[in-house]
Amino acid sequence: MWKALQRAVPEFNISMVEEAQNVLEKYAKSKVTFVILHIDIVGSTAMSMTLPVERLAPMIQTFTQEMSLIIAAYGGYFLKYVGDSVLAFFPVNLEDKYLPCSNAANCAHSMIKIIRAGLNPILNEYDYPEMAVRVGIDMGDNVVVQYGWGTCLSAVQDKQVVIKSHFDILGYTISIAAKMTIFAKDNKIVIGQFVYDMLDDSQKSTFKVLPIGSKVWNYVSNNTGDIYSLYGSTLKK
Repeated sequence: MWKALQRAVPEFNISMVEEAQNVLEKYAKSKVTFVILHIDIVGSTAMSMTLPVERLAPMIQTFTQEMSLIIAAYGGYFLKYVGDSVLAFFPVNLEDKYLPCSNAANCAHSMIKIIRAGLNPILNEYDYPEMAVRVGIDMGDNVVVQYGWGTCLSAVQDKQVVIKSHFDILGYTISIAAKMTIFAKDNKIVIGQFVYDMLDDSQKSTFKVLPIGSKVWNYVSNNTGDIYSLYGSTLKK
């Protein structure tokens, strides 16, 4: 953050992207269970309207870089940036769903702690607005799709160039994780029923069910046939 606000471009470890792509390649053209974590910045639209680009860009760059590092520390993988949001995935071993769910929840708590105690004091010192985030986490089946493959003719010396494939995740879980994030308060986390059920009692005690009406949240659990329950974090700021 110091470097970014002093007009130095934050370093990005490209190996994190490559590692995630290598993991996804193993699941290409197949359905796989992942825990999906979606984190976005609260009020980013307002910030984009009030801050000049040279001040907004370092904030977004640093946010995405720091969140990517935390994801890796908890055994997750950075998937992609979507505007002011970061998407990550945690592979699920069907014999042990607890660990990736627990890691994702702990990762989210650490993200918020670092924003509040690490990044915001620096932003204050440089007369920037404080940053707040929201996190959504869910677990379910996803499809890994492959984009681009083969060779092409380069415009330089007519050489054959191999086009490396890019892998992405599509599916219901990605959509749900992003949509549930809107129900999180500033610096809070929302998790889906599937994730909540996998947590131990101590972790469950940090969440409570959200009283959301079916008119604004009508997604149905494919396990119970009832409205899919969401749980919000209760830890104090």
